[in-house]
Amino acid sequence: MKKSHKLSSYMLISSLFLSACATPVSGPDDNENEVIRLGHLPITHAAPLYFTKEFEEEYLDGAEIELIRFGSWIELMDALNAGRIDGASVLFELAMKAKERGIGISAVALGHREGNAIMAAHDVESPADLAGETVAIPHTLSAHNLLLDEMLKREGMDYDDVNVVEMPPPEMPSALSEGRISSYIVAEPFGALGVTLDTGHVLHQSHEFCPNNCLCCALVLRDDFMEDSPELAEQFVKGYLDAGERAGEQTEESFAAHKNYLNVTDEALELSLDWISYDNLKIYETEYEFLRERLIEMGLADDPPSYEDFVDLSYFEEET
Repeated sequence: MKKSHKLSSYMLISSLFLSACATPVSGPDDNENEVIRLGHLPITHAAPLYFTKEFEEEYLDGAEIELIRFGSWIELMDALNAGRIDGASVLFELAMKAKERGIGISAVALGHREGNAIMAAHDVESPADLAGETVAIPHTLSAHNLLLDEMLKREGMDYDDVNVVEMPPPEMPSALSEGRISSYIVAEPFGALGVTLDTGHVLHQSHEFCPNNCLCCALVLRDDFMEDSPELAEQFVKGYLDAGERAGEQTEESFAAHKNYLNVTDEALELSLDWISYDNLKIYETEYEFLRERLIEMGLADDPPSYEDFVDLSYFEEET
């Protein structure tokens, strides 16, 4: 496997991302404004949240958004499940599992569409080359794990033909350059970083394996927040949907907003945004059912919530 001599650069990037996740949950707002507390990891897939915060005066009438960064999906889900935050941009599959276990949350919109590259070392030319090798994913309950399984199945391989490990996303480009892994599948911008830093290449993109879309990240809100503050919830989600359209623009304003939350080069950010779409964040039943069935097939969930029980589209205008 090809080794890179840019390890110090990768380590720096990893440390920047990890340090950015250390912000603690804050206390009540000093100005006594209504505050919506929302969790996220520093990834491009959470961009609509960033843009809603950046332009909150435009989208919210006097209320404020407090974005709380977490270092892992487990920490984020613990806070969401315990009610320490009102909602989050989170892996769809993790949220479904929480709902299955009785946590009162609902998915109200997507975080993005597409933008999940399967990255591989330079000497890996096809999925068959990964037999016996190590592949990193961010979490077992993720679109990235399902993508891995789908890719292997189409190659005539079994899931057990590769060694699957969970790894923090910021570590993945450097792990690939060091030869500790041969492939990784993760949220952006880490795939784009792997390309721009030349640690590896794109083996496949997610759109090759899912009908219409591989559901990855969703905006979920706690049911008690929506019930206690219905007007604020509606105002926020509608602002979020408008902000999503802004997030995909490759303008100076857009790049500046992204980089307020992500330590990433312009080159990697531009590539990342080429792969991602934020234009249509509505969750459709067909794509949800595909995800639900795959979770059951892989033994990752016994009884995932139905579309009607988990997806709340009340904030979207009715289609004519």
